[in-house]
Amino acid sequence: MSNSPSNPKGTRDFLPSELSKRNHIIDILRKNFKNFGFLEIETPALEKNSTLLGKYGNEGDRLVFKILNSGEKVKKADVDSLKSNNLNSFTKSISEKGLRYDLTVPLARFVAQHQNDLIFPFKRFQIQTVWRADRPQHGRFQEFTQCDADVVGNNSIVQEIELIKLYDKVFSDLGFDDLVFKINHRLILRGIAEHIGLGINLNEFISIIDKLDKIGLESVIKEINDTFSNVSISKLESLLKDKSLSFNKISSILNDSPLAQKGLNDLNSIFDFISNSSIKNEIRFDLTLARGLNYYTGTIIEVSSKSNSKLGSLGGGGRYDDLTSLFNMKNTSGVGISFGLDRISILMEERNLFPDYLKNSFDVIIINFGIKYLKEIYTLIDSIRNQNKKVLIYPDKVKLNKQFSYANKHNASYAIVFGENEHNNKEIIVKNMIEGTQSSHDFSEIDSIIF
Repeated sequence: MSNSPSNPKGTRDFLPSELSKRNHIIDILRKNFKNFGFLEIETPALEKNSTLLGKYGNEGDRLVFKILNSGEKVKKADVDSLKSNNLNSFTKSISEKGLRYDLTVPLARFVAQHQNDLIFPFKRFQIQTVWRADRPQHGRFQEFTQCDADVVGNNSIVQEIELIKLYDKVFSDLGFDDLVFKINHRLILRGIAEHIGLGINLNEFISIIDKLDKIGLESVIKEINDTFSNVSISKLESLLKDKSLSFNKISSILNDSPLAQKGLNDLNSIFDFISNSSIKNEIRFDLTLARGLNYYTGTIIEVSSKSNSKLGSLGGGGRYDDLTSLFNMKNTSGVGISFGLDRISILMEERNLFPDYLKNSFDVIIINFGIKYLKEIYTLIDSIRNQNKKVLIYPDKVKLNKQFSYANKHNASYAIVFGENEHNNKEIIVKNMIEGTQSSHDFSEIDSIIF
């Protein structure tokens, strides 16, 4: 067995070069969130299990990381439940808290708890870590960062339109112009469930439909047929196989469902407002889009790459009309979207979309000839930093080759050389590390050297 240190499976360390790229994405997100009128909040990593569980469906609840009680509370463990294989009761007896699974349920708790201090509609964004006890794989981690923007307290379709425009602006700023924004509506899916005889099994039906991209249509049809009785498989197949379904045709098929008609009207309003010519990426209706989480009630959206379908979605979200009611705050609609920071970073790396300047750990290195000479040019060092440049002073007076090698490894753009010769000549040498050129400046010009 190896004694080498390692981090837990499904988590990652980030080297400075990696973190620089992630922060580049976050900076663009934060700028656009603010430009669209969102305010930033934070919530604790820990939430009560009563807050988390029962909001995500059975599959989601299973993936919530639960935290063991400590101290005297450990004595309350229900050992009899464990012996009788009643694992749910046993887990409840040893765990009262869990790590947050997403940022939406904590938001609902936050809004209900602080409703008297908020101005509605409340537009918030949040960039924080979440945890899921999922099987780690490419682009899927147990610890990852979510970047969410939500509007709570308003049910206008304008909010969905704005969120789609926000998606397009952020991804355009990051360098993407060939993504697809797939949208659907939970009320249309409810209408389909009623149409095929599964009106009372909506959540189970949606949970299976949500697997379509992973297991294929044939397997989805088989699972629905095996799970439910009295279901019209032929009606479902004709809907899911028809790639040319228009809103009018769906409306005709689901004409006896007022809820489905509302869903179709909502999507019509979105498409009427946003055309593919008004955004850089593509917006597309997808009847098979389900978004498996139970709390969605209206429009749902998912962002994916046309060139890398294996990576999964780069973002997703939708409207949830009943979530805050779980925390005793009634009649409060919400809608929100999330950006998958980790997958976005992976795709940007694949496409070489990160700007070259991120490769610089610092912009300028100060070559160390001894503290006496550093003291003489510290006014210059302050001046360069005031120009918003990153400056590193090499800590030791060692051979020049070693100092320049260090600068090259960090992709520094410039080096400041000031030693005994420069002191005697009353000059400062600025070396361009990229072009290999250098310039000499009179010491009296120390305040006018611009980078």
